[in-house]
Amino acid sequence: MKNLEHIIAEHPFFKDLSPEYLELVTGCAANVRFDAGQFIHRQHEEADQFYLIRQGKVALELDPPGREPLTIETINEGEILGWAWLVPPYQWHCDAQALELTRAIRFDGKCLRTKCSSDHSLGYELLSRLLPIIGQRMEATQIQLMDIYGHQR
Repeated sequence: MKNLEHIIAEHPFFKDLSPEYLELVTGCAANVRFDAGQFIHRQHEEADQFYLIRQGKVALELDPPGREPLTIETINEGEILGWAWLVPPYQWHCDAQALELTRAIRFDGKCLRTKCSSDHSLGYELLSRLLPIIGQRMEATQIQLMDIYGHQR
């Protein structure tokens, strides 16, 4: 049976992370599972967690006023869920709902922020890994909103 640190080290997000940093982030981690239909987080709630998706699918959804909820992206095995734990005001920007049984590793955002504050190199390493994902998620949201509202000028 693999230990948590080994599982984290094998996840694409943490690929080639130094053993020192791997030990630090593992100290903030725990295994979790979500049943199909279960919300992992809701928009505007405190963002104090970050997830590595090991198995399953998670829908990122916006709930525009007067419209049905809109899935802006689906997060799959091997991807991460959550970046708002690192950026003030630490609030979720959308809902996240498990589409099927989902197993993940949850990281305590406050624990990670404390470790990043103590070791700025760790903070830079995590931020460098998160920035491309943040950009991709924002682009996916923009495309979905263009589909909804069209190219009005």
